[in-house]
Amino acid sequence: MLEVKNLAVSYGAIEAIHNVSMEVHHGEIVSLIGANGAGKTTILRTISGLKKADDGEIRFDGTDLRKTEPSRIITLKLAHVPEGRHIFPQMTVEENLEMGAFTDGKDMEASMDDVFERFTRLKERRRQLAGTLSGGEQQMLAVGRALMAKPRMILMDEPSMGLSPLLVKEIFSIIREVNKKGITILLVEQNARMALSISNRAYVMETGKITIQGDAGELLKDARVKKAYLGQ
Repeated sequence: MLEVKNLAVSYGAIEAIHNVSMEVHHGEIVSLIGANGAGKTTILRTISGLKKADDGEIRFDGTDLRKTEPSRIITLKLAHVPEGRHIFPQMTVEENLEMGAFTDGKDMEASMDDVFERFTRLKERRRQLAGTLSGGEQQMLAVGRALMAKPRMILMDEPSMGLSPLLVKEIFSIIREVNKKGITILLVEQNARMALSISNRAYVMETGKITIQGDAGELLKDARVKKAYLGQ
């Protein structure tokens, strides 16, 4: 479904991503884990067109994303839930969700009902300004906004950042449920244990390169992953 080949991305003279290749198959949850500064967020931003690649290929269901404008990429049903949520704080919950449906306004009411069914707290706060929500509720809103675009695949960047352990479990439960509805997910996450526990496969990044890849369950047992990311 998503294929990245020999990707290279730079910030000025600094090469952030070097010769990265990865793929995500339909229906999978694939995790990208690694330390801060490893290049995980850069990869997601490059896939969604927010950052330009220097070299390599990015294809989504055969479409060359490097030749596709970011505004067009979302219409391909590839959504991005960015790090830091980036909700619109001065707009209501409902208005934020409506913004998520701007590329596909069909059946907006049904789409919103689906989001409210999945996130009952958002329904209770539908008239509330998004900036007054808790961190966990804002993350739910960011995911809900992405779902309004009826995506086939979602790029999720650090969905558990800054949340309490209880909310982290809730967010990961939501990610599982979204995936069970048939939505493919590429997940960037520092909570390696939780990410690997819900994923089919995973890639480990270090300083702009993929150093380890494989079945998520196997990586949970990998001595290198345990030592570096699982505190064992």
